[in-house]
Amino acid sequence: MEQKTTTIPSLHSVYKDYFPIGAAVNSFTLRSEKEFIAKHFNSITAENEMKFESLHPKENEFTFEKADEMFSFADENHLKVRGHTLIWHNQTPNWVFEDEKGDSVSKERLLSRMENHISTVAGRYKGRIYSWDVVNEAISDHDDEYLRKSKWLEILGEDFISKAFELANKVDPEAALFYNDYNESNPEKREKIYRLVKSLVDKGTPIHGVGLQAHWNLYQPNLDDIRTAIERYASLGLQLQITELDVSAFGWDDKRTDLKEPTREILELQAERYDQFFDLLREYREVITSVTFWGVNDKYTWLSDFPVKGRVNWPFVFDKNQEPKESFWKLINFK
Repeated sequence: MEQKTTTIPSLHSVYKDYFPIGAAVNSFTLRSEKEFIAKHFNSITAENEMKFESLHPKENEFTFEKADEMFSFADENHLKVRGHTLIWHNQTPNWVFEDEKGDSVSKERLLSRMENHISTVAGRYKGRIYSWDVVNEAISDHDDEYLRKSKWLEILGEDFISKAFELANKVDPEAALFYNDYNESNPEKREKIYRLVKSLVDKGTPIHGVGLQAHWNLYQPNLDDIRTAIERYASLGLQLQITELDVSAFGWDDKRTDLKEPTREILELQAERYDQFFDLLREYREVITSVTFWGVNDKYTWLSDFPVKGRVNWPFVFDKNQEPKESFWKLINFK
């Protein structure tokens, strides 16, 4: 077993001439898989530990212990860190949007709270984060709607997005600042993301890139749509990062819960998809400045139980025992 492990090349080392290879981590994986993470990844990001509700549960209370643990791990192993995420409609405590009576807070007070949060969090880790997901998932999934309905939008209006970037840039001018979203290769949503980001660029907002979450699967999106999305966003003169990559073993409309292990067909299809995806990403290495998997290996993934309750998923290039899958070998044996 030990001999087999030592013959497996480091994933990030294979891509040293292309882009950093990152992984989303949490307190559990940091403790249980530290050597594995340090071997295969040279960038990490917090899966949940740096989101608003985790770091700032009450107005005058910040809880940095778990985030600090991640930074200590990064320092010890010479890893880069992506920040995820400053402003999001989800996983944000209700107190942020309410006054003492439980009514909607004023615009001025919400702006003050946003500024305090960004100043405190981005300030604490200034100089230690190479890129921040400043605003996450502000675009609506509905065809007839542009921006997602949220308390940020309701109280502050559309300018909450540019304001967040301005505040983050003021606090940490060296960090690259990203707008991050999913379904980023879907043609309809792609155009709304492009519209938003272009509007920010046009008015001089300090935005440096677009984060493509890349929660893809065995069948969707198609490669042409991914290529078009990459070229569309890059045409704005911004860098791109793949921020939350995983390749689900199930299509969007597949609701099966009976599989306890991936079938041979699933593993072959997944390997083919990873091969195609990374062939495309390597082609655009001039604009893609980081690729981050949304997890470490198949032992743990947010996709197990979501969106289908009781279903296990296997979206990564390493299995639950840290062994490389066929997908891994496709990623490293390219020409």
